Amino acid sequence: MRNWCARHPIGFMALYLVFYLICFALLEKYVTVPDLWVHCHLDDLIPFCKYAIVPYVMWFPWIPFTLFYILWRAPRQDFWRLCLPLFTGMTLSLLFYLIVPNGLMLRPQSVPGTDIFANAVRALYSSDTPTNVCPSIHVFNSVTLMLAYYRCGCFDHPRRRWMRPAATVLCLAICAATVLLKQHSVIDVVFGILLALALDYAAALMQYETSPLRRRVDRKQRLPEWR
Repeated sequence: MRNWCARHPIGFMALYLVFYLICFALLEKYVTVPDLWVHCHLDDLIPFCKYAIVPYVMWFPWIPFTLFYILWRAPRQDFWRLCLPLFTGMTLSLLFYLIVPNGLMLRPQSVPGTDIFANAVRALYSSDTPTNVCPSIHVFNSVTLMLAYYRCGCFDHPRRRWMRPAATVLCLAICAATVLLKQHSVIDVVFGILLALALDYAAALMQYETSPLRRRVDRKQRLPEWR
């Protein structure tokens, strides 16, 4: 299976997408009564903003764009270095939703206006229940993607350096949008960030432990044997 994934990265992403969508749909259908309600005082101080729907929905194309761009432009190990924490974190989040069903009650009673932004927010609310929110997968994915832009050498090229600050701005905008739309609590955002940092650090350790450079350093530091 590992060899097949290595030879078919696009097929691997497609399989994981199907797995994720099925699991998320099942959770949305059967885990509807939260055992844990997520809320903090800071949530009450953040105003609702319907215009935040713009960066919120940009999350959806940003994920495949980044994955395919790194697969195309960067060495293959950079692609797998992104996939490891990204897909692991999404799976762990789904598992946590199953073990600790959680939700929130932050959404406004109604969304005023008949413009495209208000209609988009109402469509979002009708299709996405306020459950399975902590940690925020929106935030987790955004931070994980942003880190990849600063780690991958393909963005060192002068014509691509602008993509790093652009990724930072988009990441911050998406994280802010989750709370401005009342889709997530600040607590969800914090745990999403912590999960992204923890898994990225774990992936970095794994990459270092298995790297040829580590083996060469270990051989140089090994003490000579007595004869």
